[in-house]
Amino acid sequence: MGLDLDDAADPAARAMEWLVLGAAYFLLILFLIGVFDLFVSLYRLLVAGTFTDPAEVVALLDSVLLLLIIVEVHRTLVAYARGQPVLRIVVSAAIIAISRRVISFRLEDYGSGQEALLAAAAIAVLVLALSVGYSLLDRVSVPGRVEL
Repeated sequence: MGLDLDDAADPAARAMEWLVLGAAYFLLILFLIGVFDLFVSLYRLLVAGTFTDPAEVVALLDSVLLLLIIVEVHRTLVAYARGQPVLRIVVSAAIIAISRRVISFRLEDYGSGQEALLAAAAIAVLVLALSVGYSLLDRVSVPGRVEL
């Protein structure tokens, strides 16, 4: 079930195809803005001399991971437009997103130790489930999947 831009028989399907491609191009624009912002942030860290501050480094790493999520969502849209399976790409984007949450985890963000422990346990379960899911997807033969 790929998107076929030459198929004019179904106007709704054709409109959806163009929306998917438009979203993919929009993500490219967001990615370029994000890369520019990343370089500006890095420059500010270097000029201010705070590039060794752990909080600043984590914030910079958070931006890099957000850019990777944008790339993965773009890959999902492109794969969908080509009629390729997208589940593996979606799971890898989820792994990046939860990794972003793990890296930016701060105890100060929670009202009590019990809340922080519950959040950490939930994140751990998500990491484990996504990792197992990704490894299972890697072992399954899916028709139409392009091996990287």
